[in-house]
Parts: sequence; C-alpha cells; structure tokens
Amino acid sequence: MNKLAYTFLILSFMTTGFYLLYPSPVDTAVSFVKLKTSSKYTINDRLEAFGSSVRTRLLPDFQEAKVPLPPQAISLLAFKDTKRLELYAQDNQGLWKQVKVYPIQAASGNLGPKLREGDRQVPEGVYAIELLNPNSLYHVSLRLNYPNAYDRQMGALEGREQLGSDIMIHGKNVSIGCLAMGDVAAEELFALAAWVGIEHMKVVIAPTDFRLNRQLTMDKGLPVWTRALYANLRAELSLYEPTPVSVN
Repeated sequence: MNKLAYTFLILSFMTTGFYLLYPSPVDTAVSFVKLKTSSKYTINDRLEAFGSSVRTRLLPDFQEAKVPLPPQAISLLAFKDTKRLELYAQDNQGLWKQVKVYPIQAASGNLGPKLREGDRQVPEGVYAIELLNPNSLYHVSLRLNYPNAYDRQMGALEGREQLGSDIMIHGKNVSIGCLAMGDVAAEELFALAAWVGIEHMKVVIAPTDFRLNRQLTMDKGLPVWTRALYANLRAELSLYEPTPVSVN
C-alpha cells in the first residue's frame, strides 16, 4: 500500500468515527422528530402522569365551592372579549357552582360566530366534548362537536358547506380557531373530563358575558341569525350564577 492510499484510509476511519460520535444536526433532528411522533399515549397514560398533581391542585378549589371531586357534571363558560374561561361544577343537589376561572392564553379571530373553514374564528354556541386527545400537538386537548346542529342548519340555510372542524381546547399558547389554555390548565380540564365523562360536559362560548348586561356592538357583517344565537346564549348563561372568583 503506497503512502497516499494509506493516508486516505486513515482519514476515512477518522471521518467515520467522528460521525458516529457527533452525528449531524439534521440527523439528530430527524431522530428527535421520529421519537416524538412515535409516542402514543393513552388517556390512562396521561392520567398516570399528571392526574395526581391535578387532583392536588384542584381539591382546594372544589372544597371551597363545596362540590365533590370529581363532580356530577361540568360546564365551561368561555368569553371572547375578556379571554376568560369559567369552570362550573354540579354538586350532589344538582346546583351549579363556580369552581375556578382560567385565563385563555390565545384565541384567534374576532367577536362573532365561526362561518367557514379557514376563517380563524373561534365558534360561538353551546357545544359538547366529542373526544379527548392524549397525543395532541398542543400537549393534550378536548375536541368540541363543532359544527353542532345549529351551525349546520345555518350553514345549509346560507349555502355554506365547508364549515371547518377540529376545534379544540388545548395546551400551549397558540391558537388557530381554538382555545389555547396553557399546559397546566389543559391538564386540569383533560383530567376532569376523563373523570367526569365527556357525556357530562358542556362548553358555552360567547362573545361576552351576557349575564353582566354588557352592551355589545355587533359587526354589520355578521349574519342576521346572530341575534337569535346571542339570545340563546344569554338564556344558557342565566343557568350559572356569576361569582367574583379571581382568575387563577
């Protein structure tokens, strides 16, 4: 073996060894992405991970409200103008008690209902929880049943077909038509939904808290049926007595 070939062989071994010890940033990133996307959690996995800490955090709030944990049922009242989400729980006598208030970290769009896919609007109405996602891109999430029957009815009336979907209450602080609550709050809401059962949960999303008789200036571009929607929301909100609970 001549000197040139020998030198080339040594350099090849050195390069290979360096790569094994210090892989390229691209390869490292790809491996990390594969690791993250291959993680498949179950709801029970998530409850095992943070259920105990959630219970510890929430227990004082439920005790102060004189409501058992878990309660009989849960309602979440979300108000766009103040970016506020109120947690109400039903006690053993069927009375609704305000337990906690969360700040909404992010909610895209303006006041007014969601009309179509891609309009970046958070919907307005009364919704059920459709499913819990323990593998959300935004930590964990609760998916609303948007579009509900009323949304579909108004869409059909106006010839709107692509109404959008996958509206979530989730973690992190980024929103495109969803309610971003931050990870800690999302864990609490996720755990409560799992304990109570999603069939015992309701979400009311309104432009403002109609219980406080706030004057709402309506955009002239809103559909004519928006007034009827807001009358329904006003009636729905009247079931829950507002109490001065500070934002947690």
